Amino acid sequence: MFKPALLTLTTAALLLTQAAQAQTKPCEELKAEIAAKLDEKGVKDYEIVIVDSDKVGDAKVIGSCEAGAKKLTYVRK
Repeated sequence: MFKPALLTLTTAALLLTQAAQAQTKPCEELKAEIAAKLDEKGVKDYEIVIVDSDKVGDAKVIGSCEAGAKKLTYVRK
């Protein structure tokens, strides 16, 4: 009787854990991954900047790292 509920709860817990781990990626690693994707697409003359979450301003946010404490912003030069 309780096995389906236990399976559902276990699955949900695993998915939440994976989501949390994805958000705790180091900023430099995420910045490098995004830069590689932009380079693959032929994007040139851009800058990715790591800023504190409360200092983003009007910049375009393209990623979040360090559990949301920092944001990656994109600027075309």
